[in-house]
Amino acid sequence: MTLARKTLAFLNDIETLVCEWLLALFVILLFAQIVARQLFGYSIAWSEELSTYMFVWFAYLGSVVAAKMSAHNRVTFHMQFMPKALAKTLMTVADLLWVGFNIYFVWLSYDFVFNRMNLFWKSQTLGLPMKYFYMVLPIAFALMSIRVLWNTYLSVVKGEELLDPETAEIKKMQENNDAAAVR
Repeated sequence: MTLARKTLAFLNDIETLVCEWLLALFVILLFAQIVARQLFGYSIAWSEELSTYMFVWFAYLGSVVAAKMSAHNRVTFHMQFMPKALAKTLMTVADLLWVGFNIYFVWLSYDFVFNRMNLFWKSQTLGLPMKYFYMVLPIAFALMSIRVLWNTYLSVVKGEELLDPETAEIKKMQENNDAAAVR
């Protein structure tokens, strides 16, 4: 694998890697807080606040990962009763509306974080400007828009069938059951 492909693969999975690290770190922080409190009678004042902000970042970046995997919750049961072209058109329109909302929210959150937020708002125990914690909003919604647009491109232009992980697993199980029944 060339360096360019490795770099592209890393960039493609950066949200996943950041989510994994955030999850691991905030669980470790919470565990350390519990151990310190129970065994030593000492509380790490900043750990709960930091783990809360890490969890928020994890949740928003996790939604980006879900968008990348086409795993967001949506009602699609009725799509199986429509012609494929109509179902694909409706899904594309829904995705474009979603992207429109995301772009509007990026603009609103960017305006809030960089223009309207008081520069003196600081976190309680960490003392860091709240701007750094709220920056996840424009970042996550912009990345989510990029992922949804990319999946729409793959589906509409390239003709790829994008299945969320759960649907793909169910399809795989059905194929295995059908293959076992044939034997």
